[in-house]
Amino acid sequence: MIITKNLKNHRTAAGKTATYFPGLEEPTGLIEEPNGQMVEVHQAPPPSLSSPSRSSPHSQGSETGERYSRKVFVGGLPPDIDEDEITASFRRFGPLVVDWPHKAESKSYFPPKGYAFLLFQDESSVQQLIDACIQDDDKLYLCVSSPTIKDKPVQIRPWRLSDADFVLDASMPLDPRKTVFVGGVPRPLKAIELAMIMDRLYGGVCYAGIDTDPELKYPKGAGRVAFSNQQSYIAAISARFVQLQHGDIDKR
Repeated sequence: MIITKNLKNHRTAAGKTATYFPGLEEPTGLIEEPNGQMVEVHQAPPPSLSSPSRSSPHSQGSETGERYSRKVFVGGLPPDIDEDEITASFRRFGPLVVDWPHKAESKSYFPPKGYAFLLFQDESSVQQLIDACIQDDDKLYLCVSSPTIKDKPVQIRPWRLSDADFVLDASMPLDPRKTVFVGGVPRPLKAIELAMIMDRLYGGVCYAGIDTDPELKYPKGAGRVAFSNQQSYIAAISARFVQLQHGDIDKR
């Protein structure tokens, strides 16, 4: 966790004033072990208060009618499916690009870990994809075929833009001096879930936000939490490590 450098006000989908935390593309002092499970955080110098702004990538989505990020996670892919076959499986929803971590460096045509990201040109394509999915236990699935496997259900995990912000206590003013940066956040984790975890651990949470990519508006694996009192803030900073659990994902 690290104190944010600046805070800017914006309107949430519910019409309440919340806070959007820009910047910190590559936060200093954040160390992640190779297995991605351990995150160490250091306190940053106190930020200076700046003049508020009323816009943010989060709030802009609701103004344009967008509900989802154009980037969609797809997991459980057949091991022998390649990039062209993935593209062909989802092309009916609209123009897209298939990507996965370190794709350019590896020059592989197969997703190495059985998952990939679908980068659609239009947000409406994501909504069409969701409509075509089968829902089971709050998860979305779509059948995909490969040369050796026919109609394998793969998980489709879209990101809803409204899940990037959550105001727990709208009556409390947001103080940048009582705000922490949280690194190593599981990407499926919603702002409301981050708020509840931190409030259960330290109390006094008034706002939580998930950092998202400004273009695709997809989670970057980090978030911000604002506290209403100094005691909770100090407790969170002092802990340095937080256990975050989300479904099958367990991060510390």
